[in-house]
Amino acid sequence: MHANTDRTRVLIAASITGAFMIAEALGGWFTGSLALVADAGHMLTDSIALWLAWYAFRLGDRPATGRMTYGFGRVKTLVAYTNGVTIFAVAIWIVYEAVVRLLDPPPVLGGPMLIVAVLGLLVNIAGFAVLHGGDRESLNMRGALLHVLGDMLGSAAAIAAALVILATGWTPIDPILSVLVAVLILSTAWALMKDAAHVLLEGVPARLDRDGIARDLEGSVTGLREVHHMHVWSIDGSSVMATLHASLVEGTDPHGAVAAVKARLATAHGIGHATVETEYGRCADARPEHLH
Repeated sequence: MHANTDRTRVLIAASITGAFMIAEALGGWFTGSLALVADAGHMLTDSIALWLAWYAFRLGDRPATGRMTYGFGRVKTLVAYTNGVTIFAVAIWIVYEAVVRLLDPPPVLGGPMLIVAVLGLLVNIAGFAVLHGGDRESLNMRGALLHVLGDMLGSAAAIAAALVILATGWTPIDPILSVLVAVLILSTAWALMKDAAHVLLEGVPARLDRDGIARDLEGSVTGLREVHHMHVWSIDGSSVMATLHASLVEGTDPHGAVAAVKARLATAHGIGHATVETEYGRCADARPEHLH
């Protein structure tokens, strides 16, 4: 249910952003404002990113196949990582353009710039409001929100720059505020890229402690002597999976032990899919790195 709602939210935000991006680009070119041009460039990448996020939600709904046995849920994480990289590239371009304009400030039309910036902020607020009610655990939704948030900051900076230019005529404020927005965006983009990369590298989700889970199983499941060769990861940042070797006490019913392990993982740790290999005595794969 969440996925369908999020997909609709992203579709609306993508349509709003794409429609206004052209107007803002023309406004930036007409007024000579880097803040508007930078925000329009950001909105262009955002529009593309939002459409990719929407497509990722559609693709993620497809069932698993013989070739893609886990389904397509990880596409959403891949798009989130790509969005983070894109934001980085746009921010670096803004900084470069700002340096060029500080060295040779061009004329800026403050009045038209203010009008376009205000309209842009209203559009971005509408897009942010649409996305804000989505699933905050979804990396894909976080990426979409980050793009729109960056647009909101860009529009706010353009408004501030236009007001300063109208009041004082000091045009360097335009590239200076553009750099400030770029720096703010970079910090949030880095966090998104780090989280998405962690999922793509199949790291243990931040809320879980693999070794702690192993100790909990050993203390909770009757007949379970030891847990090792344990891996915990997430496909898309929300659904968690695990594989492990369960070394049982002689005479323990393996079927009952597996059922108990899976039940404990699901109820106590939120791991809904687990593959458990039972064994007695020495592990067939016994190597030091398999021990927790």
